[in-house]
Amino acid sequence: MHQPNVTARLAQFIANTQWSDVPAEVVHQAKRSFINFFAVAIAGSQTEPVEIALRSLAVFSGKQQAAIVGRRERLDALSAAFLNAAAANVHDFCDTHVKTVVHPTAPVAPPVLALSELRKTSGRDLLLAFVLGNEVQARIGLAISPDHYNRGWHITSTCGGFGAASAAGKLLCLEEKQLVWALGIAATQAAGLCECLGTPAKSVSVGNAARNGLWAALLAEQGFEGPSEPLAGVQGFFNALAGPIDLSVMESFGDRWELMATSYKPYPCGFVIHPALDCVLDWRRSHPHDIVTDVLVRGHPLMKLRADRPGIETGRESQVSVQHAVAAALIVGRAGVPEFTNACVRDERVRALRQRVTVVSDDSVPTVAAQVRLTLADGSIHEFTQSAARGSDANPLSDTDLEAKLRSAAAEWNSAFDCEPLIAAIWALDQNDDVSGLTKMAT
Repeated sequence: MHQPNVTARLAQFIANTQWSDVPAEVVHQAKRSFINFFAVAIAGSQTEPVEIALRSLAVFSGKQQAAIVGRRERLDALSAAFLNAAAANVHDFCDTHVKTVVHPTAPVAPPVLALSELRKTSGRDLLLAFVLGNEVQARIGLAISPDHYNRGWHITSTCGGFGAASAAGKLLCLEEKQLVWALGIAATQAAGLCECLGTPAKSVSVGNAARNGLWAALLAEQGFEGPSEPLAGVQGFFNALAGPIDLSVMESFGDRWELMATSYKPYPCGFVIHPALDCVLDWRRSHPHDIVTDVLVRGHPLMKLRADRPGIETGRESQVSVQHAVAAALIVGRAGVPEFTNACVRDERVRALRQRVTVVSDDSVPTVAAQVRLTLADGSIHEFTQSAARGSDANPLSDTDLEAKLRSAAAEWNSAFDCEPLIAAIWALDQNDDVSGLTKMAT
């Protein structure tokens, strides 16, 4: 069914919203998202998928327009947006909008950062564009959830392009008509399959969301036209890629801000796994020597759907495996980047316990919650419940926690790097008249 003016209302919201319309707490949350972005992009900047993608893109990149987080190289703005988005998402360490499971910052921050190196941009303009991009992709995601993701579409990739196009379009000061075109150009490029989770191919669609969204806005600026209703048209994005559609979420813009529902990850794996990790890590700290023989994890159906993977073989696959995450945490006592590598996957102790972890689906358990039952070698049973995972919007990481995450990532990347100026610059973004050097501070 054709629903007119859905995309036009979005475009009007993007065009008309001003800095003064955004509450202070939303601005602060945006800064938190940038702190987290630089942490995860630095952590992913020298991984093999990013190295391969960089080698491939560099051959075709004739201009050194924009910085790559964590690296010396500079590429054209579109390629830089791709690489920074891929790096931010490669470890599955980026933030999450829990209701949709969109990873909101990876596709939206890189294009506005790249664009800020092409055209003078103030911190306020950067933050406003980022907030609007997040809002647009979240509302589109809410309209098609959960059917869209359950069909196998990787929602960060499909909706992220709209966020990138909206944010870039705002920075480019596009008119409403041009914003509709940009959203239409983003819509026809929307792609990404959940079948790719656990492989480097996942990074391609996330990188493309950032790149294609930026390109969509640049094309629209030049008069490249798109359909009048790319979202709710008869053969538009909603009808083509989802079943039941909730258009009520496409109203009342500015009454609430979906950026406030952002969760920041303490562990580099799928967010549905986090509440189970909270349980086993808390227990392991108090029982460092007890031997666990069996584990039962009860969680939201999404946990079983996306992360019930006992037979994994690689570090990438381990990021979406409850069995591996729980086993590694119990054996090693940690759940950081090293615990989701090929080496940890092949650890015989982890491999053995992985086969003793059972995942049970329970509709009554919220997405951010889990119940864990441990059976020990002496036959005793220990049961735990996490009602709201650390990092979720109901149990958020503090500003200090996020700063520590960035410091930790920076120290592992380059022990001589001082990230304090970068942290200070992010917290003071709204006081900066020219943010073109922000990304360079992390190279």
